[in-house]
Amino acid sequence: MYLAMNRFTVPLENAEAFEELWLSRESRLQDMDGFVSFHMLKGQETAGEVLYASHTVWASEDHFRAWTTSQEFRASHAKAGDTRTLYVGTPQFEGFQSIQEIEAV
Repeated sequence: MYLAMNRFTVPLENAEAFEELWLSRESRLQDMDGFVSFHMLKGQETAGEVLYASHTVWASEDHFRAWTTSQEFRASHAKAGDTRTLYVGTPQFEGFQSIQEIEAV
C-alpha cells in the first residue's frame, strides 16, 4: 500500500469555500487502476487557520505515479489554479509506504 497526502493550510474565512470546492469537484480517482480510497480530512482550527489533508490510498507507489501523469489527473485538477487564493502557500505533499496494516475483524 502507498498513501499520498497533501496538506493545505486554509484561513478560517476561506474554510467554507475550500470545503465546497472539494465536495463538489469531479474526481476521476475511481477510474484508475490501483486506487483504493480517498479521504479529505479536516483538522482543528489554530490561530485563525484550519489544516486540511487530502489522503489517497493506492495499491502501490507505481499506481500513484501513474495517476499523477494521467489524463484523469489533469482533468480532475483543471480548475486547481483558480483556487490557490483559498489556502496559504503551496500544498505540502507527503508519501508513505505502508509497513503494517491492521484491519477490524
